[in-house]
Amino acid sequence: MLQWFHRLMPRQAKFYPLFERHAAVVVAAARSLRAMLAGGDQLKLRCQDIVALEHEADGIAREVLISLRTTFITPFDRADVQSLITAMDDSIDQMQQTAKAIVLFEVVTFEDEMRAMADAIVECAELVQRAVSMLPELARNAAEINEISLQINRIEGDADEMHDRGLERLYQKAKAGNPMEFIRGNEIYNHLENTVDRLEDVANEIQGIVIEHA
Repeated sequence: MLQWFHRLMPRQAKFYPLFERHAAVVVAAARSLRAMLAGGDQLKLRCQDIVALEHEADGIAREVLISLRTTFITPFDRADVQSLITAMDDSIDQMQQTAKAIVLFEVVTFEDEMRAMADAIVECAELVQRAVSMLPELARNAAEINEISLQINRIEGDADEMHDRGLERLYQKAKAGNPMEFIRGNEIYNHLENTVDRLEDVANEIQGIVIEHA
């Protein structure tokens, strides 16, 4: 009777392809955000691109959560599946918030540290994508996934230093000029820092899965 029931239930669904699709969308959004911070006259269009990508990512995340309710066997614990896709979705949500803040505050020129943080975001997103692609062979790839997680942790530490250094420079410039520039710049720096933090959260979720299941 139990075997008959198992045959009726979907098995494994398509969690890994969904994770990989979501990771690819996160990378695309990160690259669009970096393009925004390069400046130019396409900021609103870039923001619209990121908003569209965030909506696409939301759809993939919903598909994962629906599959959780209808799938008998999952690749790892249900709570881990939910935590991972939620962390991934939070990262692109934060990218969208960053892009919207840039447009809202009409920021058109960007500090060197802001651009460096955007580079860090792309690097982290690409590393997450690489780690996610290794999840189907978790045991075999455990050491490499752990190394990727450590790389992301190091990049996050470097980004924190960029954030602090950039804010200090911005404050010194604002003292002799327009204080509003510091307020706007501080907002962008904080959004960028939060984006890196959310990507580090994804790395930590993946590392936790490796520790528990590899």
